Amino acid sequence: MPDVVLPCLNEAAALPWVLSRLPDGYRPIVADNGSTDGSTSIAAAHGATVVHATPQGFGAAAHAGLTAATGDVVCFMDADGSFDPAQLPRVAEPVAAGAQDLLLGRRRPTTRRAWPVHGRLGNAVVAWRLRRAAGVRVHDLGPMRAARREALLALDLTDRRFGYPLEMVVRAAAAGWRIGEVDVDYAPRTAGGRSKVTGTVRGTARAVRDMRRVLAG
Repeated sequence: MPDVVLPCLNEAAALPWVLSRLPDGYRPIVADNGSTDGSTSIAAAHGATVVHATPQGFGAAAHAGLTAATGDVVCFMDADGSFDPAQLPRVAEPVAAGAQDLLLGRRRPTTRRAWPVHGRLGNAVVAWRLRRAAGVRVHDLGPMRAARREALLALDLTDRRFGYPLEMVVRAAAAGWRIGEVDVDYAPRTAGGRSKVTGTVRGTARAVRDMRRVLAG
């Protein structure tokens, strides 16, 4: 059964819907990164395993969830309601079947406001540089993804900020992994809030800066 790592920082409004949409057999791990809105209590009440991640940073939360996972296959997904958990099998099943080593969800916005222009441009720049630097034929560093747990741990990922998702792809490519992508829906986050990355120009700039540092090696 796959584990699903959900990095979380103040996602109380989204968690009930997200956790209720998980397919049967997919086990949620909410990796909390300092929430103050009751996210951890809500997650636990909906049957999720809750782990606490420090220091603050996306990579710190994602890696804390990975180290707490026990399933052979581990999925990652934002906890803000922008992805439909019912689509997790799209990334998990090819990995479980041995057809892919790392499968990324390529975001397909359901509305214009789901993915602001600055977020799309920042992602496109990083994906272009990744294709050139590592020869990885992907177009999106999508937060929904899946790989095998032991193989992920063996990558020895060190970034604890926004560079973590990119470092995963770069190190996987260097290790000779089969890396692919599949379309997944991308919607506005729950309750009209803003993503901590793509929701603001500042957040996007921080993410791109962290990712450039990873590519610079």
